[in-house]
Amino acid sequence: MLNSYFKLSEHNTTVRTEIIAGFTTFMTMAYIIFVNPDILSQAGIDRDAAFVATCLAAALATFAMGVVANYPIALAPGMGVNAFFTYTVVIGEGHSWQVALGAVFLAGLIFFALSVLPIREWIINAIPRSQKIAIAAGIGLFLGIIALQNMQIVVDHPATLVTLGNIGQPTVLLSIFCFLLIVTLETRKITGAIIISILATTALGVMLGISSFGGVMSMPPDLAPTFAQLDIKGAFNLGMTSIILAFLFVHMFDTAGTLVTVASSAGLLDKNGKFPRLDKALLADSSSMLVGSVIGTSPVTSYIESTAGVKAGGRTGLTAVVVAILFMASLFFAPLVGSIPSYATFPVLLFVASLMLKNIIDIDWNDMTEYVPAVITMLVMPLSYSIADGIGFGVITYALLKLLSGKANKTTIPVIIMASIFLSKYAFLGVH
Repeated sequence: MLNSYFKLSEHNTTVRTEIIAGFTTFMTMAYIIFVNPDILSQAGIDRDAAFVATCLAAALATFAMGVVANYPIALAPGMGVNAFFTYTVVIGEGHSWQVALGAVFLAGLIFFALSVLPIREWIINAIPRSQKIAIAAGIGLFLGIIALQNMQIVVDHPATLVTLGNIGQPTVLLSIFCFLLIVTLETRKITGAIIISILATTALGVMLGISSFGGVMSMPPDLAPTFAQLDIKGAFNLGMTSIILAFLFVHMFDTAGTLVTVASSAGLLDKNGKFPRLDKALLADSSSMLVGSVIGTSPVTSYIESTAGVKAGGRTGLTAVVVAILFMASLFFAPLVGSIPSYATFPVLLFVASLMLKNIIDIDWNDMTEYVPAVITMLVMPLSYSIADGIGFGVITYALLKLLSGKANKTTIPVIIMASIFLSKYAFLGVH
């Protein structure tokens, strides 16, 4: 039955290989179970409910990708947009987390509509490559400063805004230890490096008496504090436009890049380099964003860590189904997740930040109208504490420089439309 449904023989794989691949993918991305509730709880969301929402959203989304699209791609609440959700939309701009979930729902609704229309690829391809790279790198820098602040390596200062914290504090030393351990294990290509580092750092903190251990297993916590708590009506105002666009475009670029990368690694692209069943994959992804907002978590997206499962031999949706089952099983480990301290989770953000910066070498550094807007995007995101403002300033700069330098033919209609929307928002509604 499995062979027939997932076409295992056609993809030269077996049930055993797919199960191993599923375990491999899960081990590389299971850190989100610990990190996401930690981030969302700072937005005022009940931590236990956020844990359940994270596991459920990841399980449902990954199962849909496996069964509907038959791809070995796993999904979960995305890194970067979860930080934007908490630190910009809720803490920075003062919106309630219910309204923020409403914005996620509306962004997901737009993405769902685009997924069934033939213009989706046109929009994705119309955004300049330099801006796509800059947005990813800017999110990396945004994650980096959030990580350093929560690790207390960087603290606020009345004169210089930021300065170096007290590095000698035990929790700071433990967070540095966790970060270095992650990088070391990843360098040695050890599967599950991140989750191993999180658990090892937690264990060390418990042994030193810095934090306590609450147990390993129990029945899943109650989802009621977040289930169907989104405020869609509250998200229907002009002030939320840039936030919804930020959720939408970051999700679109991230999804498109991840799908192509994973499919290419698995040898699943057709002879023309096209992505087979793209419509089904995008529908599964966009539907997951909608379901996630109803359950109570930040945007759910495809994970690049799925390439780990592909390298282990995963070629079909059965790999994704295995990952989904493991996320469901994780619901019974709430006490363990509750025992993980922030000094063992925020180093993960710093590591992810490092990964997101590596592609800036591909920006055209010989064309000032390309690299200046990219730099603006990368700088504004962390310094304004807003992915939306980073995208806005970057796109506006890109469109204006192309027009003013006589290269209007090098820009695109979607870029001009986006620049106009952001300009109108800043002109009539202000920055926030």
